Amino acid sequence: MSQTVARAIDIIGFVAHQPRPLNDVAEHLGVHKSTALRILQTLEGAGFVRKDAGGHYVMGFQLIAYGQLALDQVEARSLAHPVLQELAERHGHTVHLGELVGDHIVYIDKVDGRGSVAMGSRIGLRAQTHTAGVAKVITAYQAPAIRERVLDQATFERFTDTTHTTRESLVADLNQTRARGWAEDDGEHEDYINCVAVPVRDARGKVTHGVSVTALSAVAPLAELRNHVDEFRSAAQQISAELGWKGHTP
Repeated sequence: MSQTVARAIDIIGFVAHQPRPLNDVAEHLGVHKSTALRILQTLEGAGFVRKDAGGHYVMGFQLIAYGQLALDQVEARSLAHPVLQELAERHGHTVHLGELVGDHIVYIDKVDGRGSVAMGSRIGLRAQTHTAGVAKVITAYQAPAIRERVLDQATFERFTDTTHTTRESLVADLNQTRARGWAEDDGEHEDYINCVAVPVRDARGKVTHGVSVTALSAVAPLAELRNHVDEFRSAAQQISAELGWKGHTP
């Protein structure tokens, strides 16, 4: 890859996480400020980055437009979205659709429930392998080699008292997930949020996606979410059928 193109890609990823001044961009790339500025000016002209009110560089609006086009091309997202909306409206909780992309689980759709509590999940972001219910339910159903590669991405960073901090603990959770047919996040990333996630199968019967229903534990404790697992499974089976799956989820 051209060094300039590689640097441009690096810059976009760097400013995507938070606003960055020119000095930080140059330091991140390990180049003189004039070199960083030339690349930034090119990216700015194309709409890939822009300056905020403080003069720092952030993601440009053109990336948002391209990102939406990319999302629109994800067939599973378009097929699943009405089902996710119905779940969110019926239960009032936030619903996610995750997909296995390479060795990571990525959020490809999200329908917010009632209320204004901010969650760290966003469309396009990777789900935490060792905490997110949707990541665990997809990982649990993978062939051993794929599962191991996905597990290699887990940081095992402790966020709460219930976070899995070892591979052995997470593997035990995945085995339980597969045995019962759904995954849980028991406040493992944010201690005030829990969720239940169910698998979605493609035309081959492989679990390539997952649906999670996430709620404030004060509004819907984990036990209450479990009471609706059959409804969540039914929704996931509906999406699976749209993707061509002719069987029944075990």
